[in-house]
Amino acid sequence: MSAIIVAGHAIVRDLNHVETDDGWYLLDFQRGEPQKYIGHIERAVQEAAADPEATLIFSGGPTRILAGPRTEALSYWLVAEHYGWFGHPQVRARAYLEDFARDSFENLLFGICRAQEITGQPPRKVTIVSWEFKRQRFEDLHREAISWPRERFRYIGANDPDRIDQALAAERSARAKYLADPYSLGPEFQAKKWERNPFRRQHGYAISCPEMFTEDKAWR
Repeated sequence: MSAIIVAGHAIVRDLNHVETDDGWYLLDFQRGEPQKYIGHIERAVQEAAADPEATLIFSGGPTRILAGPRTEALSYWLVAEHYGWFGHPQVRARAYLEDFARDSFENLLFGICRAQEITGQPPRKVTIVSWEFKRQRFEDLHREAISWPRERFRYIGANDPDRIDQALAAERSARAKYLADPYSLGPEFQAKKWERNPFRRQHGYAISCPEMFTEDKAWR
């Protein structure tokens, strides 16, 4: 079994305007990006359609107070539904939500744990779909932090934002912070996670995926 995990970035507001900024709850730097998010979703659905054994997981919690308790994960699922699963309706039965992640590290880790909840075992292979400019962050820093084998990991950079220079500058800063704090446990990361959890929800992965808290990773 393989898991295809889509890292969420925003919460949908109105599916009737899903291709424009008006259809999403966006931060200022995200303006102009909605069609890019749709591209991430479409690429992940295509990958799942090509692998009948794959579980598709949309990952991302209720990160915006103005959006209410709806999650990034549910938003992406609804977008896929809105577009008829991009011509692959069979994928719908294999699409699930991971609706607790607050950052990219949690997208990967919680996505794997959610796959284990669904199937009863860790996935044999993990594919992450997100921005191309975040490839190194996921392939090296996050993957290595959780000791996930490189040969069982694949990264798909579906596209990049139009303001790529701005994105790359922010990414260099983010990689430096993750390099210093691989598990995002320090005060700066915790403050951001607190802000991105306005409804104070708590995941249950310590029960369903206890190895995430130990040094003896089952997937090694």
